[in-house]
Amino acid sequence: MKSPFLTKVFYFNAAHQYGHSEWSDEKNWEVFGPDSKIHGHNYTLEVMVTGSINHETGFIVDLSQLKDVVQKNVINTLDHSQFDVEVDWFKDKQPSTENLVIFIWDQIVKDFDSRKLHRIRLHETPTIFTDYYGPG
Repeated sequence: MKSPFLTKVFYFNAAHQYGHSEWSDEKNWEVFGPDSKIHGHNYTLEVMVTGSINHETGFIVDLSQLKDVVQKNVINTLDHSQFDVEVDWFKDKQPSTENLVIFIWDQIVKDFDSRKLHRIRLHETPTIFTDYYGPG
């Protein structure tokens, strides 16, 4: 029997700015357009888990544990931040959604059962989202 997939949704707001400090403002604008200026998003984060259903509880995971892990390691760090400036992990990386999902995965998996974490989906806007299924 295949295991079901369960998704928990979280929300946070954060700002970022694309660019390279060694580039001119003109080149940053040419490559990144308006995103070369500080701007923010209302992010929607989906954390999907899978695994065997616990016979006693009927659950795949303890949702309060999942909520606590995401709150402590992701929301408390990113919410109302300019994460490309405030989060050391981004010091040598562009603050793209593609990089952000890897950061989020790494923050969650260290305090969570990696066998159950299946996917991170991050909506940057209503029309753009990025999925990450972990390394490898």
